[in-house]
Amino acid sequence: MSHKILIKNGRVVDPVNNLDAVKHVMVEDGKIVSVTSDAFPADTVLDVRGMVVLPGLIDMHVHLREPGDEDSETIATGLRAALAGGFTAVAAMPNTNPTTDTPDGVEFVLKRAREARAARLYPVAAITRGRKSEELADLALLARAGAVAFSDDGSPVHKEDLMRKAMERAKILKRAILAHCEVVGESAGGIFNSDAARRLGLPGISADSEFLMVRRDIELARETGCALHVQHVSTAESLSLIARAKDAGVCVTAEATPHHLALSDDAVTAPDPNLKMNPPLRSAADMAALRDGVCDGIIDAIATDHAPHSPAQKSKPIADAPFGIIGMETALPIILEEFLHTGKLNWSDIVRLMSLNPARILHVPGGALSEGAVADITVIDPMEEWTIEPEAFESKGRNCPFAGRRVRGRAKLVMVNGEVLWNQTGK
Repeated sequence: MSHKILIKNGRVVDPVNNLDAVKHVMVEDGKIVSVTSDAFPADTVLDVRGMVVLPGLIDMHVHLREPGDEDSETIATGLRAALAGGFTAVAAMPNTNPTTDTPDGVEFVLKRAREARAARLYPVAAITRGRKSEELADLALLARAGAVAFSDDGSPVHKEDLMRKAMERAKILKRAILAHCEVVGESAGGIFNSDAARRLGLPGISADSEFLMVRRDIELARETGCALHVQHVSTAESLSLIARAKDAGVCVTAEATPHHLALSDDAVTAPDPNLKMNPPLRSAADMAALRDGVCDGIIDAIATDHAPHSPAQKSKPIADAPFGIIGMETALPIILEEFLHTGKLNWSDIVRLMSLNPARILHVPGGALSEGAVADITVIDPMEEWTIEPEAFESKGRNCPFAGRRVRGRAKLVMVNGEVLWNQTGK
């Protein structure tokens, strides 16, 4: 028997349908039935007056660690963290143990996601077997199993000819290549951005380590016509290359992380493992360029690069501690604080960056509240003030650079496929 849910009195924002007004959203059988000014009777009524109703947020870059490192995160805890952060769907990277480079691996993560009954999981499969940059994985079989894109994230595809072949096949399969752009010879042994590392007497990671590989992969995308998505852009030089490529008609998109948009290497005053990520926090000038890139549309998506590590791993000496920080439960408030509350972006911009564009890049449902669309919906209280406390997170990870920061804005209700899976509204 059908069950109707009415999300009532929220400010509904949907740039696809040119909506930004107080409306009522009716949901039935997992679909959006109507978005209207009239409140029709329903079995369940959720009054979200004063809140903002958006198409479900999509994080197109996360690490869920299962299989292989369940002490740091599981698919279940990661997808629960996604809900807490307002995300209805995430794209999970393949750098697990074993690597997600076979149809069985894809099917495993999809099965675990179904069992979790939380946010959606879209598998991203490896470009090369074992992410070793030696032999292409069977991209066609991976796509057939459910992989929405391909990436060796955590490592670059070193060999140019191999990346060219990957792009040629990905184009045929209508899948994007999500590129981790790093020249390992330029970054090997580095810990922080060059200037910060120099201050601390540690080995550094130069901007060239990213720029040179971004340039190579853009040229390959130009040759092959493949859709290239540049992950976690961190430097002004890379951003400039991407902007020029877009102007020249190359099919390239790019993401930036909340931490690269909110923190520069000025924050690195001590060898803190919670400030160690790859790419590293860059200069204040790089951060300013990225922020402009978000506002100018050069950056297409905000993605967290959520990278949980167990306390035992992150408490190692700085040279041995792994790269990466968590991000799903802090992304929304950080972006709202840095961009929405400062007037740099509006709510429609937030939807494009955190829902619509990720859906389009990955060719997955979402990004709009159209009648008949799947009912993946995020409801946000934009003014709720709270303090970031990693110990209270749904994620197993605690490696957060924003601990103790006071923020405004929080996901209060998250619906996936018409089912309310996260509800902190008190209704």
